[in-house]
Amino acid sequence: MERCRMVFSGSGGQGVITATIILAEAAVLHENLNAVQSQSYGAEARGGATRSDVIISDSTIDYPKVIQPNVLVCLTQEAYNKFYRIIRPGGLLVTDSRYVKTQKKVDAQQRELPMYQSVMDKIGKPIVFNICMLGAVIEMLDLITPEAIMKVLKDRMPSDFLVLNRQALDLGMELGREFK
Repeated sequence: MERCRMVFSGSGGQGVITATIILAEAAVLHENLNAVQSQSYGAEARGGATRSDVIISDSTIDYPKVIQPNVLVCLTQEAYNKFYRIIRPGGLLVTDSRYVKTQKKVDAQQRELPMYQSVMDKIGKPIVFNICMLGAVIEMLDLITPEAIMKVLKDRMPSDFLVLNRQALDLGMELGREFK
């Protein structure tokens, strides 16, 4: 497999960092891959800008930061405005159509998905927006299985929330298939 370099960005409180930790753990613990995850965020715990880098590979990863990602996910306009320039030519740019208006031309496959609106319409709880986003990304990349994600969620989440998270993951995968 070719090394997959990803940057996930959004706002504090959206669960971006949690989603990337789940993704990296799923790759390492359940897919027999190497992964590294790093994060940075603004001074505010909620509402500040967040960025999380994830690299997944079947070979050794020598450097944990992503400079030119194959995949860029932007969940806020601020994140998009800040990071749209870093996408690798021919990469995949995923945005949420409610919060991000893509105005700049980039040399990438652009996918504007109604993730937040779909979560609110079908599940009604914004707390699983990040898991929906994760489902869309894993579906479009065909890199990590949903079963691996669910195994990590089972270890990390209270059992009362597993059904809700599974619904969000499935919803994201459905969106990923639709917009692939």
